[in-house]
Amino acid sequence: MSAEVTREFDAGAARYDLLVGLNPGYHQHLRRAAQALAELVPNARTLVDLGCGSGASTKALLGAFGDVVTIAGIDASGGMLDQARAKQWPAGVTFTQGRAGELASLLDEPVDGILAAYLFRNVPEGERDQVLADAFEALRPRGALVVLEYSVAGDARAARIWRAVCETVILPLATVTGGNHGLYRYLERSVLEFDSVPRFVRRLHATGFTEVESRTVPGWQQGILHVIRAGRPA
Repeated sequence: MSAEVTREFDAGAARYDLLVGLNPGYHQHLRRAAQALAELVPNARTLVDLGCGSGASTKALLGAFGDVVTIAGIDASGGMLDQARAKQWPAGVTFTQGRAGELASLLDEPVDGILAAYLFRNVPEGERDQVLADAFEALRPRGALVVLEYSVAGDARAARIWRAVCETVILPLATVTGGNHGLYRYLERSVLEFDSVPRFVRRLHATGFTEVESRTVPGWQQGILHVIRAGRPA
């Protein structure tokens, strides 16, 4: 994530939970992604919530795995981490400021699973392979990565729906609620410019991940939002 994008998230942090809470599927989709990770590594004890933001994805992981796991929430935005730390968490949950691609320096040992929700479209295109390689190395053998991400590239219908929702719902809500308008204008653009799902899947395979699987979510975000699962082989 670039310094400019990090500043946008810092500026929008105070209103972020309010805005995403107005999306009726937001927390449901996080739970779906966390459950996908739990299906891949049901006995996990150590997890990373990469790009944890204000902690909504961390909460979803606790719902899927229970308090027995330790979760390292990592995010580049200090403002978003302030929102996360202000909430109540079990003793095994910690939050650390750091960027995607730096897990080797942020973790003491490999982990069982990594959730990256709404992260990779914020990683510059030229850095995505390196961030995936860093995640791969941070996993134990038989560990798993789950990515929850928007992607509309190569799907004209999905791109039209995404643009329409941004212009008629997301941006007006950002204005009404006092959210950082620039952050949500960036959100619209970042989705339109992100990898197609097949291209991202190819990145995963090239990194060394196996058993890669992608499924879109139901509802109006079908074809727009995707849960992508991948494992590190033994």
